[in-house]
Amino acid sequence: MTRLRTRTVAGVTAATLTAAGLSALAAHGAVADDDASGIHVADGRIVEADGTDLVLRGVNHPHAWYTGTTTQALADIKAVDANAVRVVLASGDRWTRTSAAEVAAIVDGCEANRLICQLEVHDTTGYGEQAGAATLDQAADYWEYLYPTLAGTEDHVLVNLGNEPYGNDAATNAGWADDTSAAVQRLRDVGYDHALVVDAPSWGQDWAHIMRDQAPAVAAADPDGNTIFSVHMYGVYSQGSTVTQYLEHFVDAGLPLMIGEFGYTHSDGSVAYDTILAETERLGIGWLAWSWSGNGGGVEYLDLVENFDVGSPSSWGERIFTGPDGLSETSVEASVFGGAPDPDPTPDPDPTDPPAGDACTGELTVANAWQGGYQAQVTVTAGDTAVDGWTTTLPAGVGVAQLWGGTLGDDGATVTPTAWNGSLAAGASTSYGFIGSGAAPSDADVACAVG
Repeated sequence: MTRLRTRTVAGVTAATLTAAGLSALAAHGAVADDDASGIHVADGRIVEADGTDLVLRGVNHPHAWYTGTTTQALADIKAVDANAVRVVLASGDRWTRTSAAEVAAIVDGCEANRLICQLEVHDTTGYGEQAGAATLDQAADYWEYLYPTLAGTEDHVLVNLGNEPYGNDAATNAGWADDTSAAVQRLRDVGYDHALVVDAPSWGQDWAHIMRDQAPAVAAADPDGNTIFSVHMYGVYSQGSTVTQYLEHFVDAGLPLMIGEFGYTHSDGSVAYDTILAETERLGIGWLAWSWSGNGGGVEYLDLVENFDVGSPSSWGERIFTGPDGLSETSVEASVFGGAPDPDPTPDPDPTDPPAGDACTGELTVANAWQGGYQAQVTVTAGDTAVDGWTTTLPAGVGVAQLWGGTLGDDGATVTPTAWNGSLAAGASTSYGFIGSGAAPSDADVACAVG
């Protein structure tokens, strides 16, 4: 396929493209360069610089309001098997500006924890309906300020122009495509080569299908052909069929989509979260659950962990971390961090892995350690046949203070599954985590039995 790169779409706005012109531009402008140096769009998919599919599996973290929690949160988010994090920043238009130094530290923290870092400006939330919300053009001012900080991070950073940049005001939302296209073009003029993520209007939920219908025009208006679309799924997506239809529309159109936020319920109704998780896995679409911790205003139930403590996951957190199609089952580390499998592995002359015929295996790894305690994870992997129920036995001397993603036996050493992670397909894995007391053990095999 020949891929064209243009720097302008002369004399054409997103709202006035003809159908024929739209098709032609989408076929070319919506596909990034063959020599892209970072995360980019290729044939309607999100891929890394080496061409590996990038399917985001992660959570949102509210840095702008809880700046002192981020360093530990990034390590904890990685510990629950996420491969990405979406970080809330503030441009200073509504909340205290996140400084360039803070952003640099966030990006460094993401890289240190091997997480793809999606940065978003939250001040735009609900523009046209929410008092004090910033415009996308004001958000672009902030991104221009950050350009010297972010230049060169294209292989592990995504730039999310503005969170939920419009409310439900129809007259304001009519400008979504042109305003979004203008902001994208402005960042390209500044010098950004990053993949740019654009949120839907209508508080991100796109219930009027403005983004769905005008996404091809916005994609075509990006001179780099490197725009990704993001929908937020809350009460509008209470029916599984609504979720499937929306996701399949973008896949059929050859346009890259992610779910930038979703919950299991919200003030506008329940959410078909099981369908979201299953269908994104089937279609290879990324998602980032809302949110790590610190929710207020009546939606505290959306905290994945309580009080930023990874050892205290909520039921929502357990569903996302270890439930069917959750992080432990579907997250794959980005290849930029070494997550891709070795294409020509050298056999280990003295393998320590148990024989392939074992019914299940367990492996303990220590994520963090401090004086008098540590945080660890045990990964349980089925052997050559499916597993319906498993039991692991922790090594002697391991003392468990808190445990999540499993059920600790009365002996303090045996761990059995929760209601949703006991059944594993052949070769599939799940995990549980715990806070241990005393000295951290060396990484070790954990005894595993079926049943």
